[in-house]
Amino acid sequence: MLELLFIIGFFVMLLVTGVSLLGIIAAIVAATALMFVGGLFAMMIKLLPWLLLAVAVVWVIRAINKPKITRYRSNNRWRY
Repeated sequence: MLELLFIIGFFVMLLVTGVSLLGIIAAIVAATALMFVGGLFAMMIKLLPWLLLAVAVVWVIRAINKPKITRYRSNNRWRY
């Protein structure tokens, strides 16, 4: 899938910029950026269920082990 994105991006940039050395370098840079963003997006989609599972486990553990909050109250009040 990502290889297809690279080829499509490469040829679109070649069509837009023309086939010169500068155009080919620009096409390679743009296609690499497209591959990078596409890869990050695909990895996020793949890892999303595991990230949600980790959040749910931490939420359950924190709900079970509620920390005891000690609040300090001061009896010294200023009276005018």
